[in-house]
Amino acid sequence: MTDRPFGATKPLLIVAAATPLTDGGALLDEAAVWPYVRFLTDGGADGVFACGTTGEGVLLRLEERERAAVLFRAALRGILIVHAGAQSTADTAELAGHAAEIGADGVAVIPPPYFPLDEAALAMHLVTAARACEPLPFFIYCFAARSGYPVSLAVIERVREGAPNLAGLKVSESPWGKVEPYYKAGLPIFVGSEPLIPKALAAGAVGAVSGLAAAFPEAVRAVLDAPDAVGEARLEALRRSMDSSGGPFIAAVKHVIGARGVPVSPDMRLPLRSLTGAEAARLDAAVESQIPTATTAT
Repeated sequence: MTDRPFGATKPLLIVAAATPLTDGGALLDEAAVWPYVRFLTDGGADGVFACGTTGEGVLLRLEERERAAVLFRAALRGILIVHAGAQSTADTAELAGHAAEIGADGVAVIPPPYFPLDEAALAMHLVTAARACEPLPFFIYCFAARSGYPVSLAVIERVREGAPNLAGLKVSESPWGKVEPYYKAGLPIFVGSEPLIPKALAAGAVGAVSGLAAAFPEAVRAVLDAPDAVGEARLEALRRSMDSSGGPFIAAVKHVIGARGVPVSPDMRLPLRSLTGAEAARLDAAVESQIPTATTAT
């Protein structure tokens, strides 16, 4: 697999960014987007994946998702991939078309959750979204833990036939045995599970779309630049530390971003919740003990 999207000459770090919120999670915190993007790019990010899983995208209203995309586009000089996955095909196509209108660099779509679509229905949904943003590069987002069902190679082939702008896959599956079959599609792959980065790059992945990098861009960047067993262990340790609080992962991400000096509040969109005081204390201790420099602001 030699073709790299966006003209990249090295593995790309696309951060699955958090979405800054305020007023208890009820409103977008527009002022926080700019310093947050600066933090990510200073940490080595090549771009942002906006309104995805880490960005609470499916909990935001359509107009909020579109506004967030506009804000990230304005703040970011690098690559912007907008996650347009939504419950209905109409909403997904609207978000994809809007991403093209604002000058995003790519669109990604996860299969709509709740109803497990068959091959024909899912392929139709994805092709419709791809055509809505054509000729923008289109990526299929494979994450069965969130969509509720996997994307098959047969669906990918149907989308390839119906959407010439299909540019690659964002594969957030794990363990490795669930990622490896996607290489058979012959498309550029962005891996989502950070500890799998060394193995994924060795197999031909073009980079990572990383939720962990939303709080620790420099740690993920370092492993993309030097993908070895030591780096794999560092990312495994950091990921464990983020899970150690017992609270929601996205809430942990927002807590750490704030702790690192970025003006992003811990507010979450309901029904997601922020960390409790005890959870935040456990998280701080775990992050500092496993990677002592990780909580130092950059």
